[in-house]
Amino acid sequence: MNGFTAFLGKELREIFRTWRIWVLPGIVLFFAISGPPLAKITPELLGSLMGEQQPGMIIQLPEPTYVDAYLQWTKNLSQMVLFAVIIMFGGIISAEKKSGTAALVLTKPLSRTAFVVAKFVSQASLVAVPVIVGTLATWGITYAIFAEAPLAPLAEATGAWLLFALMFVALMELLSAVLDSQAGAAGIGFGAYILLSVATLWAPMLDYTPAGLVGAPTNIVLGESGALGWPIAVTLALTALFAAGAVYVFKRREL
Repeated sequence: MNGFTAFLGKELREIFRTWRIWVLPGIVLFFAISGPPLAKITPELLGSLMGEQQPGMIIQLPEPTYVDAYLQWTKNLSQMVLFAVIIMFGGIISAEKKSGTAALVLTKPLSRTAFVVAKFVSQASLVAVPVIVGTLATWGITYAIFAEAPLAPLAEATGAWLLFALMFVALMELLSAVLDSQAGAAGIGFGAYILLSVATLWAPMLDYTPAGLVGAPTNIVLGESGALGWPIAVTLALTALFAAGAVYVFKRREL
């Protein structure tokens, strides 16, 4: 892959010099910092609202625990952060083609394969690094608030989500190589997420496809997770397949 290292370095530097360093990492760190305090005060807020609506009634809500803080984190990852990934990366390749950057850098000793692979590695890093930092922040703040915060379930839940998210990074790269519209690629990405969410209703899909990772982070935190071997293996295989597909398509498209 001619020029891979140099182009990857350029992509990583570009992340730090553009808006991307603030958007996704900012979203992740906001949820990491706000999740545990919100989990702590939510029962009080709910009790206050219920008390106002039903005067004279005594409503007892369970005391919040570290589990509630972890559930806040996994819920935010599975919804808001994944949605941000789909939207942001819908133009991972098409935006470079439209701006002429792709044509310019490919006149250098840079292969199209290296271009696509470097794009995937840099954007995967943009997802993985903030999520790892956010996981540690969630763990530390949760421990400070609840005086109990086992790291293992949080790490396992986040790891399951991260595998799922990286598959979507590869999928969005493939869609961006196929389509010139960022909105179109994002729309198909959302459609894929909805299909996988619906597929969780069918046991074989839940047991043998990435659909098993849709609710896995929450189930891991609750101690209800089943076997994830097949969902993880198929997710990794699809990630590689989507990335290879992006290379194949991009090598055959005109710039």
